[in-house]
Amino acid sequence: MPSDCNGIAVRPFNFLLSFMIRAYRFALRFILKGGVYLFFMLLGCGFAVSPSFAESDITYQIEGVEQDVLRNNIRIHLASLNVETSLLTDPYWQDEVGATVATAVQPFGYYNSDTTVNVTDGKVIVNVVLNAPLTVNKVTREIIGAGREDKAFRERFNAFKLKQGDVLNQRVYEAFKSSMFNYALSNGYFDYFWQATRLDLVREEKQANILLIAQSGPQYQFGELTFVGEDKARAIIERLKPFKTGDAYSSAALADFNRSLNQSGYFTRVIARPVVSEADGLLVPIEVSLLHRPTDSFNTAIGAATDTGPRIRLGWERPWVNSRGHSISSDIFISSPEQSVTADYRIPMKNITNDYASIEAGYQFIEYSNTSFESETLSLAVHRYWQDNNSPWQHDGSITYLRETYDQGDLSTNTTSLVLPGYSISYRKKDSELNIDNGSYLQLLSQIGREGVGSDIDFAKIVAEAMIIRTFNNVHRISIRGELGAIDTNRFDEVPTSLRFYAGGDRSVRGFDFREISPTAEVIDPETGEPIIDSIGGKYLATSSVEYAYRFADSWRAAAFVDVGTATNDISSKFTYSIGPGIHWISPIGPVRFYIARGFAPEEKTWQLHIMLGPEL
Repeated sequence: MPSDCNGIAVRPFNFLLSFMIRAYRFALRFILKGGVYLFFMLLGCGFAVSPSFAESDITYQIEGVEQDVLRNNIRIHLASLNVETSLLTDPYWQDEVGATVATAVQPFGYYNSDTTVNVTDGKVIVNVVLNAPLTVNKVTREIIGAGREDKAFRERFNAFKLKQGDVLNQRVYEAFKSSMFNYALSNGYFDYFWQATRLDLVREEKQANILLIAQSGPQYQFGELTFVGEDKARAIIERLKPFKTGDAYSSAALADFNRSLNQSGYFTRVIARPVVSEADGLLVPIEVSLLHRPTDSFNTAIGAATDTGPRIRLGWERPWVNSRGHSISSDIFISSPEQSVTADYRIPMKNITNDYASIEAGYQFIEYSNTSFESETLSLAVHRYWQDNNSPWQHDGSITYLRETYDQGDLSTNTTSLVLPGYSISYRKKDSELNIDNGSYLQLLSQIGREGVGSDIDFAKIVAEAMIIRTFNNVHRISIRGELGAIDTNRFDEVPTSLRFYAGGDRSVRGFDFREISPTAEVIDPETGEPIIDSIGGKYLATSSVEYAYRFADSWRAAAFVDVGTATNDISSKFTYSIGPGIHWISPIGPVRFYIARGFAPEEKTWQLHIMLGPEL
């Protein structure tokens, strides 16, 4: 039986008749267009062309078709016709419209459609009678080659959607052939081809028969890694590899490999790809092209907030300490109330990007201008971080040695040492690193120390904090934030003040100074010698905030908020709260947020201006 180039077989008589009709139309169109061309050539010798002959757009009103996908496809095909409305009364052009509509509906199984065209008051009405569609009579499928024994391959091949009795849809047929070919290549069947495909149309019986025979060829396997560039990272890359030599090839596994390589932090550029042309039998080598990061890298981060004023962070990192992938980094943080230096030595474990140990050492000095509080802290901590692949949850088991000398006016000057085993779990997910429209954050932290076991006092602390940001219709933005904390100890007066709870400030209860909300005591100001009432920190913490922001321009949002919270030694104490308006500038370097806050405390009312630069999460 003859077939056309699209693999659609028709009966000989229908094929011949269709060919003759199309040949006649082509000849007639050529003669007409040639005559029109000659006519305009003659006009061009001395006459201007009348505007009434200029090409115009036609809006077709399509009737008789209920399905949107059919109606849209008809419009797309009709848009390609180069014809004026006035010519659509001509039988030739009406036949052209009918043929165009027939072409548009055939992929959906309608091979016997009828079309009439009516032109009334410049309106072109195309009335389509689809008639009965062709239905699938028989589907013949077969796999030849190794894919026949591959369960996943068979399931994918047998998932062809068209079944006996279904209305023929050529788009489904063609899409399946393409998707099956792509699936085969993605799973190591590099020699795959369609040995036979055919769509046999029997119009008189309104039926179609489908033939699909796939030659899968053998399934190739992952071979050894080869390197383009320096290979000092060979051991690290082998650990990141999610497959073994001899495993069935999978583009998904290779994509995971590339993702891990790029997230490892060791490379400026890296990509892994299969080299099928160099396969050894069925083993396909995986070529890794890479460029290592510089031996040392430096970075600077600048920010500002009402609480701390201008602040700067200087960072240094050496990503390669040895061939096992150990790295070291250091940060210097400087602001008016706080200065700190930290160093971090990181040791990768089984999963380099999500599973590692960290040894951290640090020094911190804090002196807040709105209190008489000063502290000097030395710390050494060992952390063990782990995180499942593609999971936003990160775990952190730690043990921290902390020695803090703190001075609260003349109330107390203490040095307290603590050894604190701890555990935290955090969840972080956001749609941008800088300007966040949707994001979620949750962290639970617990630490405990026992007197006589490296600690001067019994101490236990638990903190939970969370934040949710959601944006609706790209205009309405809501952020909800909350924090809860509690301390249990046998001698609270010896708890370092940096570990106690305070509220107030930019990221707490706005309308109050940083750390202003807490239990107070009368202390002697070391500068003036006069007694003052000062915040000394509490055992319990509870804060919450709700903020609504409306985007009124591409880079601007107007905001309003309500904050509530307290830091206290008595859980029955009254809450402080604040309200106020704000405005956000969505800058290229991150959001800049301005707020005017009115604070309400049991014994005072305050005003504060808050300015924050940087992302919330």
